[in-house]
Amino acid sequence: MKLARIGKEGAEKPCIYQDRTYYDVSSRFTDFNESFFQQNGLAELAKLNPTDFPMISGRLGSCVARPSKIVCVGLNYADHAKETGAEIPKEPILFFKSTTALSGPNDDIIIPKNSTKTDWEVELAIVIGKKASYVSEADAYDYVAGYCLHNDLSEREYQLERGGNWSKGKGCDSFAPLGPYLATKEEIADVHQLGMWLDVNGKRFQTSSTNQLIFNVPQVVSYISQFMTLLPGDVISTGTPHGVGLGFNPPIYLKPGDVVTLGMDGLGEQQQTAIAYQG
Repeated sequence: MKLARIGKEGAEKPCIYQDRTYYDVSSRFTDFNESFFQQNGLAELAKLNPTDFPMISGRLGSCVARPSKIVCVGLNYADHAKETGAEIPKEPILFFKSTTALSGPNDDIIIPKNSTKTDWEVELAIVIGKKASYVSEADAYDYVAGYCLHNDLSEREYQLERGGNWSKGKGCDSFAPLGPYLATKEEIADVHQLGMWLDVNGKRFQTSSTNQLIFNVPQVVSYISQFMTLLPGDVISTGTPHGVGLGFNPPIYLKPGDVVTLGMDGLGEQQQTAIAYQG
């Protein structure tokens, strides 16, 4: 199945995406949130015939409702670590994105107030399907609801030059567009063979595959669960490959009017326009 959410920000309706059509299932489910996943919502959703429900169109919201947390894995592609001048990590590097950064896949990117170094990162995101604590790698897939596309937008000055951890540059408003849909596990034959790409203003900057991950899906799910409990609906973003703006000499950063387009095999595409902060 493919799960999406359509509607104005804060009023999105849960939908099934099938045959290029969105079907509104809000008469049966409140939202694709923690409660939905916890109460076996995916199994109940799978029993439905989408065409029994009304078609719906409009703004695509994040494919899942605001989760309890968005956990990210840094420097999880060797070529990205190299381009940023960092060592290849011996264990996964973890940081958080604020859940208020969540946005729809085609919503505008809001360049933060006084920002001059807003950057892009195409990533595979994992959505957790049930409560996970001290999970083994062998059992990790049992805790995965599915996967979606994520642009892990980053303000590099805030992230790298302002002290403390990376979260300062990761959690700005609009910095976590998810979607267009959540693809459940059975939709993806091999999550470690997904091609990905990202363009800025029609120019290709990132091209890679999830087969280049240093720490793969079961490894990161298991690893993170050793340090914190993952709740249903939580999001794990698995890292980006080479080709971010920071890696160029001189670096290239987003400015108002720039258009970012990105995609991944089986997980659809996103398109965002960068705009200046308007207080």
